Amino acid sequence: MNPTAVPAASELSAAVLQAAITFGLAAIFSFLYGRSGKPYFRWFALAWALYLLRVVAIMSFLATGGRTWLYWHQVVTGWTALALLWAALVFSRQLAWRWRYLGLLLFPPVWSYVAIYRLENFLLAAGPAVLFLSVVTFWTGWIFLSFSRRVRSAGAALLAAALLLWGVHHLDYPFLRARGAWSPWGYYLDILFELATGIGILVLVLDDLRRGLAALSTLSGDLQRGGPDSDDLRHLLQRPLALPAARGSALYVLEGGRARFVRGVGVCAQWDGLEPAGAAARAITLALEGGRPQFTREWVDLRFPSSDPYAYAVVLPILRGTVATAALVIVGDARDPFAALDEDFLLALGQQIGAALENADLYRGLEARTAELTRLQTRMIEQHEEERRRLSLHLHDETAQVFAAVRLQLGVLREQADAPTAERLERALDLIDTGMRSIRNVTRDLRPSLLDDLGLVPALRSLVASFAERGGIAVEMEAPDAVPPLSGEAELALFRALQEALSNVVKHAAARRVLVRLAAGDGVVTLEVRDDGRGFGGRLDLDRFEREGHLGLAGMRERITALGGRVDVRSRAEGGAELVVRVPVNAAEGVIGGAGG
Repeated sequence: MNPTAVPAASELSAAVLQAAITFGLAAIFSFLYGRSGKPYFRWFALAWALYLLRVVAIMSFLATGGRTWLYWHQVVTGWTALALLWAALVFSRQLAWRWRYLGLLLFPPVWSYVAIYRLENFLLAAGPAVLFLSVVTFWTGWIFLSFSRRVRSAGAALLAAALLLWGVHHLDYPFLRARGAWSPWGYYLDILFELATGIGILVLVLDDLRRGLAALSTLSGDLQRGGPDSDDLRHLLQRPLALPAARGSALYVLEGGRARFVRGVGVCAQWDGLEPAGAAARAITLALEGGRPQFTREWVDLRFPSSDPYAYAVVLPILRGTVATAALVIVGDARDPFAALDEDFLLALGQQIGAALENADLYRGLEARTAELTRLQTRMIEQHEEERRRLSLHLHDETAQVFAAVRLQLGVLREQADAPTAERLERALDLIDTGMRSIRNVTRDLRPSLLDDLGLVPALRSLVASFAERGGIAVEMEAPDAVPPLSGEAELALFRALQEALSNVVKHAAARRVLVRLAAGDGVVTLEVRDDGRGFGGRLDLDRFEREGHLGLAGMRERITALGGRVDVRSRAEGGAELVVRVPVNAAEGVIGGAGG
């Protein structure tokens, strides 16, 4: 066996493995280009396709020894490095082709011809080609290193490290690999650098996907919130800034027949009220009319029309339904921020922002409607209480006085009448006394005078005592001597809540004992009513009770919620039911005052 056959065979096997891996990388980036349409994926795919031709050429040279294959191996190697460099430039700077760049493409074929067919000195022939290859590879690595510093991308950092080390590895060619050393280990090192480069690009793609999905997920969270905060538009505009290299975003709308920017964040924060012109106006018009994203490299800071344009700008139509009603502009200083995110993603981003804005509008409308209904509800309660006060005064000042006068006259007649007539007048006086007691009870229920005269705690104690006397149920009350000052509406709401609760105990609970507890703390006054009756199982659905015609608890809830408070009714584990009413101390006066308008 020829002793050189063993290294040649091992070298050929390593080259076949490298060809298979390179073909896989070319296929992956061809798929990414077809999926996203991004031009730099096309150039990455072309670079790996050229590298595959380079491996095929060296395999053919190993098999035949022909100088033609060696020549094309050198040419395609240089073109591969230039293709990777161009892909990096398009990726990071969106560089456009210029015919003067053609000179770099001519260097590999020209110098390879000179080196292989005209020069006899190996180092003189190989040196410039190796230096050219290393410089181009270093340049490519430096581009990705600068990019990783700007956008903090792990994929770009890995890519930069692989390319810089690969550039160092190129320098050993004249001294080691071309003289038979490192065979076949030089191929394996090249395979390692290929894989590191390909993985770096894929990690960069995954970083973009992750940030893009994070932006969409955050917007979805905005849609699912109970309601936007006071500056929801600013938060929405900040979501796209999570994308790599994005430095600012602004919302462009048509309001009152005037098209302008209404809000911006980042470098676009001062665009409020400005109107775009030139390339910016054309991009916005195309996006709104066509309903598709528009990219431009001619967008300048609207405040300074003579400034340098941003590295990229994208205009996303904001869709509400199927109609573009606004546009979102995103600008940056590095590149298109959507390396792996195609136009469908951009449309989804615009639709999400449009949906979030529409959700914010609906929520604000709902808040306004709720506030209006709250004012109406509060006004109705006030009118109800005013009517109760009027009836109470009428019964006390007129009807009760008439009954008292009638009683006085009947008393005089009884003194003058004979025995049978006096007895019948006595029964009439008893009926009048019963009627007067009924009027006093009705008057007290209509408008608790103790609440006006003595305050909340004495009025509640009087109500509890009256209930125990009339209802025949043992009632215990725990309360401090005083509670923090409340508005008149809040005190009346708590009084009515206890009144309704005790009434429900008599009607429905079949209880023997009731505990009433009044407490204050943490800015809240709490009223608890517990009984040992039969309860009702679980938490009471006040909405269902209201639909079924039980309006007492529903009215209680309306009063308390109008004050910013809360009502809870539930069964107790040890038996019976529990009503808990909470009214905020500080908000009580302000809520009613604001609601009353």
